[in-house]
Amino acid sequence: MAVELCLLLLLFCGSTISEVQPIYKPPPGTLDFGFVPSKTYDTGAYHEPGSIGILFKIVHAFLYLVQPNSFPQDLIRKVAQQQLGNTRGDYQKAIYYEIGFIVSAALGLLFILLLPLVGLCFCMCRCCDNCGGEMHQRQKKNADCQRSCFATFLFVASLIISVGVLCAYAANQHLTNQVRGAKKLVNSNFKDLKIFLNDTPAQIDYLVSQYNTAKDKALSDLNNVGPVLGIRVQEQLGKEVRPALDAALSMAGAIRETKEALENVSVSVEVLQEGTERLHANLTDVKMHLSNTLNDSACNAAQAASTCNIIRNSLSQLNVNANFSGLPGVSSQLAKVNDVLKIDLSSLVQKGYAAFNDTPDLVVNQTRNILSDIKSMLESIGSNITTFTKALPVEKILADLMVYLTQSEAYVQDYFPLVEQYDFYRWLGCLILCCMVVLILVFYYLGLLCGTCGYDKHASPTTRGCISNTGGNFLMAGVGFSFLFSWVLMTVVVLTFVTGGNVEKLVCEPFEDKNLFKVLDTPYLLNRHWKNYLAGIVFKNPNVNLTFEKVYSDCKENKGIYTSLHLEYLFNINEFLNVSMYTEDVALKIEHIQINLSKIILLDEIGKENLLNFSSSGIDGIDFSAYLTEINKSVTKVDLLSFANDLEARADQLPKGALENALKGHANSIRMIHNQQVVPLEQAMSTLNQSIRLLKRTSSELMVKVKNVISAVNTAQFLINNNASQVIVQETKKYMDTIIGYFEQYTEWVKESIAMEVAACKPIANVIDTAVDIFLCSYITDSVNTFWFGLGGSSMFLIPAIIFAVKLSKYYRRMDTEDVYDDTENGNNGYHKEHLYGIHNPVFTSSVEQW
Repeated sequence: MAVELCLLLLLFCGSTISEVQPIYKPPPGTLDFGFVPSKTYDTGAYHEPGSIGILFKIVHAFLYLVQPNSFPQDLIRKVAQQQLGNTRGDYQKAIYYEIGFIVSAALGLLFILLLPLVGLCFCMCRCCDNCGGEMHQRQKKNADCQRSCFATFLFVASLIISVGVLCAYAANQHLTNQVRGAKKLVNSNFKDLKIFLNDTPAQIDYLVSQYNTAKDKALSDLNNVGPVLGIRVQEQLGKEVRPALDAALSMAGAIRETKEALENVSVSVEVLQEGTERLHANLTDVKMHLSNTLNDSACNAAQAASTCNIIRNSLSQLNVNANFSGLPGVSSQLAKVNDVLKIDLSSLVQKGYAAFNDTPDLVVNQTRNILSDIKSMLESIGSNITTFTKALPVEKILADLMVYLTQSEAYVQDYFPLVEQYDFYRWLGCLILCCMVVLILVFYYLGLLCGTCGYDKHASPTTRGCISNTGGNFLMAGVGFSFLFSWVLMTVVVLTFVTGGNVEKLVCEPFEDKNLFKVLDTPYLLNRHWKNYLAGIVFKNPNVNLTFEKVYSDCKENKGIYTSLHLEYLFNINEFLNVSMYTEDVALKIEHIQINLSKIILLDEIGKENLLNFSSSGIDGIDFSAYLTEINKSVTKVDLLSFANDLEARADQLPKGALENALKGHANSIRMIHNQQVVPLEQAMSTLNQSIRLLKRTSSELMVKVKNVISAVNTAQFLINNNASQVIVQETKKYMDTIIGYFEQYTEWVKESIAMEVAACKPIANVIDTAVDIFLCSYITDSVNTFWFGLGGSSMFLIPAIIFAVKLSKYYRRMDTEDVYDDTENGNNGYHKEHLYGIHNPVFTSSVEQW
């Protein structure tokens, strides 16, 4: 029941999930729904073993050497289905997979059986004064070398045994430490599960409350239907309307510019005509006075005659060049343009602009009733969501789950002291095993210490000191305890090796690479009638594709439990709340929006007639060539300033006197005429030039331009009166898609939140990781494997230690008899010499000395 409640926890989350497939995906403004409230889970389902991790890696490498084969998925499946042996070769495959463990375990069993038997035989043999039991030692020249080698080998073997027992002790202590600290990890997992349950209602309430964000945005757009929809319609129509009105307004400006240009032409021509007449009279006077001066007798002198003749010949250049008296007038055209300007065309065009700019207000006024219905509908959707979520049995589900979780936590807390007690017994037993090895090591180290320190190379075997003899006895005591304890140690090693090694290979490694989940997900494995076992448990429908691997992976990634367990198969929430149904109703309401823009008048008939009158004002009949011909001429035939300067320069060539001064006075008079009359005439000609050219540009194809403006205005008016409905429908659809897009954003956000954030099932994956990866594999299996690895290595090196200890003890213990020498050159082959030297050979009956 508790499992089913856990799986049903987030069924109601799908209340906001919709399978709407919109025809048009609008690009509305992105809504900010904030972040789903969530707390951080405390449990870090990862174990760092510390420095002992090096030993764990060494053990893993050793197990790989023993068992390099890949995980036997097919064999495990057959074992689970109780079909192992049904197929020929199954047992051979199993033996092939376990061959490393089988061979190692067989060697261990041989060790267990043979070593005690060998020890028994060795003991009996020594009791019969064989196998080194005879207290006699031959004297050889290389005895010191042999003794040193045996001592060195025994010391090295003892060191290796010491390292092994230290590894075993470290693993034993590590497991105990982890078991003592496991309570904190267990409590952390329970705390995360409680957070998982307690935070879920708040997360769901947050999802539901964020509907208001989408609703408020939609209501905001509905309240601003004028700026939103009206401006959209206006922008689409404005592509035709604004250019037409701009052209009409530009033509109105052209009319005003034409009037100004005509006035400038009329004034400029009058000024030029009067000015040229005055200029002509003044230039005539200057020529007459110059001529009189040049007729003076002073010009007849040889030095002045040529200069005077040159000046006299240039007098013909002092004449007016341009003739403005024959230019036609523009008074008739000016009068017609003034008549056109009696009607303010710009004002008429501005009225068209104002009417067109009132489009948003027309939209607001004509959609008021429909928008009120849509607002009421949006409010009802929110009420339905709230009502539905309250109707779901969330509190009951959570209460039941919390009760089950509390009971489980209490159960664990009650039994945890018992676990610690049993772990203490285990720790004590393993410590006793380590102490067995330590006891043997103590005898070996004491034997090496006493034997080495008490050994006197000058003493004969029969006269060795007490310390040396004690060292030898320690070594033999170590040998005896080795035979007594070795089979017990190896029995523990074999049992833990077979168990721990197979757990590592068949559980821990496949759990890490997820091969174990692939086996569990095998169809019809755990239940011969169910294709998918987990789906059968959760949904009572084994055909749903729900696998252990997928659920674990999703929870490992901290996805929502709704997505991880595919809870949509258990309960179709869309039957209770189908967002598409409401969006369709909203769409139908929006599609019924009807907007009439026929009241918009861009330019009335008066304005159009005004434009036609301007086109027939006659400015295109002005003789622009005549004007431009005269304008392009200079005012005088010669530049008066240049003429005056030249005249003054020639006067300087004459002798000093009245003639020179008179000519210079005439030069100054010419300069004054230029400044006072020619310069203003040039300015008037410039103004006339600009005005004539403006009129020429304006009059060029004037009738065609006016007709084009009127045609553009008529086209835009026709679009508003006849085709605006199509534009309105098109923009209304986009407006509708924008409104609906807010709810689709909300739906997608809810989907994503449920998939990744709501009821994120990381604690479930953490519980699995804690139970399997940390407790079973990291705490127990790694520690057990390291324990048997160290203890097994120590046990194996007891064999060479026994051999070297027995050999070495002969050099430390006090002998009963000895050889005097062993020298073949003297004819002595090393036989006993007791009868030659009268050495007494008492019989030792002490059991200690027999060893």
